[in-house]
Amino acid sequence: MSPEYFDAELTPLGWQQVDNLRKHVRASGLHKRIELVITSPLMRTIQTAVGVFGGDGYTNISDVVPLMVANAGNSSRAAISSLNCPPIVAVESCREHLGVHPCDQRRSIGEYQFLFPAVDFSLIETDEDKLWKADIRETTEELAARGTRFLNWLWTREEKEIAIVTHSGFLFHTLKAYGNDCHPDVKKEISKHFANCELRSMALVDRSMVGSDPSTTNYPGKIPEGPDLPSDAEDVKLEGNESDPAS
Repeated sequence: MSPEYFDAELTPLGWQQVDNLRKHVRASGLHKRIELVITSPLMRTIQTAVGVFGGDGYTNISDVVPLMVANAGNSSRAAISSLNCPPIVAVESCREHLGVHPCDQRRSIGEYQFLFPAVDFSLIETDEDKLWKADIRETTEELAARGTRFLNWLWTREEKEIAIVTHSGFLFHTLKAYGNDCHPDVKKEISKHFANCELRSMALVDRSMVGSDPSTTNYPGKIPEGPDLPSDAEDVKLEGNESDPAS
């Protein structure tokens, strides 16, 4: 509840955990497959996103905007390059539990954009934080509903391999709403709390196929355009044309 934890930043231990996850992501080859990184717009998650998925060895080249400027969030870290890394987009709907706790209140987007120039904040509608309330804590049901809306929004993305950098509370209450048709051990695995900088891979399956892309090998047929006629109707049409001088 202390105001000193407003939009809490990563501690030195947090950065060490980020460095360890970065090494794992590269050793496993995952960094080559990720097409998009989505992050909660809070300092600790943005720092984690750029620290894990950002480019190597930033150099002060005039036409390359850094993902993070040096010492962003009092990190004592060097600038992070935006070269050879997936796009990183901040999305408001995957924020941590809203309200009351100062650590979960965000800064203005203008301040973030200065610290993280190559992160895309265009999907966030207001510069100031309009969602966090000092005297109203979001209920777990409201949080789960927000998480469901976030997952539904994911279906609108064209990318297939997406990294989500978000919060343990958000993930716990969101994923707890799923898996009711699974074995209890599976549901327990889905909804258990995440540790700091833990990475889990999940496959989202659209059973209704609403979000499925059309096959790239499908062929439309019916060329030239027009309805196909039954063969007997086509025979009648041909006989009529033969008796018509204009034909």
